[in-house]
Amino acid sequence: MRYPPHILEEIRSRVSASEVVGRRVRLKKAGREWRGLSPFNSEKTPSFYVNDQKQFYHCFSSGKHGDIFTFLMETEGLSFPEAVERLASEAGVTLPKMTVESEQAEERRKGALEVMELATVYFEDQLRGQAGGEARAYLDRRGLSEATRKTFRLGYSLSGRYALRDHLAAKGVDRDLMLELGLLATAEGVSVPYDKFRDRIMFPILDIRGRVVAFGGRAMQAEAKAKYMNSPETPLFHKGRMLYNLHAARKAAHDRSRIVAVEGYVDVIAMTLAGYPETVAPLGTALTEDQLALLWRHADEPILCFDGDGAGQRAAFKALDVALPMLEPGKSLRVAMLPQGQDPDDLMRSGGPAAIETVLAGARPLVEVLWARETEAGSLDTPERRAGLARTLREAVAGIRDETVRRFYRDDIEERLRGLSGGRPERGSRGYAAGPRAAPFQRRPRPGDPPPSPRITTGFNPLLKAGAPAPAFGGRSAKREAMIVMSLLAHPELLGIEEEALAALELSNPDADLLRNLLLDRAAEAGTPEPELVDSRLRRAGLEEAHARLLALVNPGDRWMLDPNADPQRLEHTLHQAVILHRQTGALHSELHQAERALAEDGSEANFAWLCDVQQQLAVIAAAEAEAEALEGE
Repeated sequence: MRYPPHILEEIRSRVSASEVVGRRVRLKKAGREWRGLSPFNSEKTPSFYVNDQKQFYHCFSSGKHGDIFTFLMETEGLSFPEAVERLASEAGVTLPKMTVESEQAEERRKGALEVMELATVYFEDQLRGQAGGEARAYLDRRGLSEATRKTFRLGYSLSGRYALRDHLAAKGVDRDLMLELGLLATAEGVSVPYDKFRDRIMFPILDIRGRVVAFGGRAMQAEAKAKYMNSPETPLFHKGRMLYNLHAARKAAHDRSRIVAVEGYVDVIAMTLAGYPETVAPLGTALTEDQLALLWRHADEPILCFDGDGAGQRAAFKALDVALPMLEPGKSLRVAMLPQGQDPDDLMRSGGPAAIETVLAGARPLVEVLWARETEAGSLDTPERRAGLARTLREAVAGIRDETVRRFYRDDIEERLRGLSGGRPERGSRGYAAGPRAAPFQRRPRPGDPPPSPRITTGFNPLLKAGAPAPAFGGRSAKREAMIVMSLLAHPELLGIEEEALAALELSNPDADLLRNLLLDRAAEAGTPEPELVDSRLRRAGLEEAHARLLALVNPGDRWMLDPNADPQRLEHTLHQAVILHRQTGALHSELHQAERALAEDGSEANFAWLCDVQQQLAVIAAAEAEAEALEGE
């Protein structure tokens, strides 16, 4: 079955090569690439490389090379349509049914790209011609030379209402297609479509393959209603899924392991001229999840460089809201704010490339942006306001989906909250808080104060009746650890999927920890181990007794997982869910200790509410596990 090239490109843009390959190959970062042992040949020295920017893998030992579709075909024996269907499902891309109509639609798409190229050439010609004199003068004043204009394919749209329409019509382009591509516009009461872009400097927007799919236009007239105007959403252009200049920036981003996002088209060009070709920009919108995913494909910590004004700060805060839920270990953002009232072009003119480098080097971590936004929103001179701050910050951190990142963010925020004094925190440069430096805030007891209320004593669980025992998390945790480790000993092929998660798990049972380390050591030495090799290694290490003790802890209802013939899909799903649950409970227990410490230091309503919330989450998990055990016993 044949799929349109743009559908395959969309899937590749949403699913990274290292993500797909990493499910079967243990990959480690090696400069700008990922490296691991070949899945095609047995080897001890890694010769298998994955490049996310170029979206391919290459195996030097076997000579095999390809993309994410090829990898599934080579390693899992899938046909090309099966590989496409699986990855499309993961990426959330709807596959069209390949019919005569869809093939005709693909031909129309090719024709649409040709029309956009015709329009681009026309705009370029107008900029070079007599009508473009004023536009050229403006670009000259901005330092955009003829060579720069050629590189970025800048153009000019005439002020007449039908100039582009008539030009394209003379070349046989259908009017309805011009409307579909956003080159023409209509208005209520206007029966004849007219040119959408008029008297504007034109910035072609190119897709990842360097083809023009849309335009941005800057008005030449100061009284224009919109200074900048973009093409509307079209079959070729989805502005929330693209970044301006990414097709040209990705090589520099790969070479420098850095990508910078600025606010506008001219900012990108100015940064490129200043020696920062790894610069891109959103397309007239706040940063979207898809755009953030594109940035992460090219650098682990992209730098957002915004103008030093209110609009720039609002853009930073909006990006914060988008990024927080998506954060993963090693994946974040840094934010650099330009001096007040300056954009990259202004800074380049006043201070040169060194001034820009200083700004980029001073980019702040995302956690500081979060802290700055909430602490600078108003006064913090009363306990109630500080309690409100604590609640707002904790709610923001709770939205982080990755448990490990969420836990570290919680630690950082709690430390900052403990450092608050009775007033507003100090501010650092560019509007960011300098961080907690004051002595921790403590309520001073007053003469005649009653003793602390027993309901806010550390360790009190408001969800339980007085005198009732705490939920038996320890026993279930030990059984879960045993089930996870014993399942992987019985099915070590699953290490290719769960190895990283297994290495990060906090195991309280020393036997589970010893056997976990044996599995990881064996995998590091020889890739995915065979069950017989694991058994042999276990005997040589004298761990048979640890194995027996751990086996005894596995619930009877979970012992099917140790069967060599267990259903692979059910096994993988159950094991994955167990790992997630263990990480969740571990993170919640860690958070419980933090909440207890915070309540002991400051018996506020906010800290009490935090403690209650964590205890409630643990109680819900305990109840669910107890119900599952009861069902297994029936």
